[in-house]
Amino acid sequence: MEFDHNTSAGYLINHVARLFFEGLRKRIEPFGIVPGQFPALLALWQKDGQTQKELVEKLDIEQATMANTLNRMERDGLILRKDHPTDGRAKIIWLTPKANSIRDDAYRAASTVNEMALSDLSPDERKQFIDTMQRVIRTFHKD
Repeated sequence: MEFDHNTSAGYLINHVARLFFEGLRKRIEPFGIVPGQFPALLALWQKDGQTQKELVEKLDIEQATMANTLNRMERDGLILRKDHPTDGRAKIIWLTPKANSIRDDAYRAASTVNEMALSDLSPDERKQFIDTMQRVIRTFHKD
């Protein structure tokens, strides 16, 4: 059996993801954040004060990975963990002023990467590209 990585959806998606990751890394590093923290920051910028469990479910990230990410974010002064008012085992994750102060710059950085990556596509092609990726993601979530 022959395998051509140039026509493999999985290979190409992985390659594109690595290019986005590197483009984002270069642009957000000056703000003291790394791409692995970006999904949690996005979720908390949308709705501050979530539990680790809520973030794990929302972001579809492994519990251990989220715990490590949050530990680093706490160490870097991006989040605070406070006791949950009704669940003694849970903590509520809150953004610090530092994290809130970089939000607009981080959004701009991500938008710049997206714009650059999709610059050769027409508006219709961009919409179709995003729609197709969303459909592929939904297909994986059917399992």
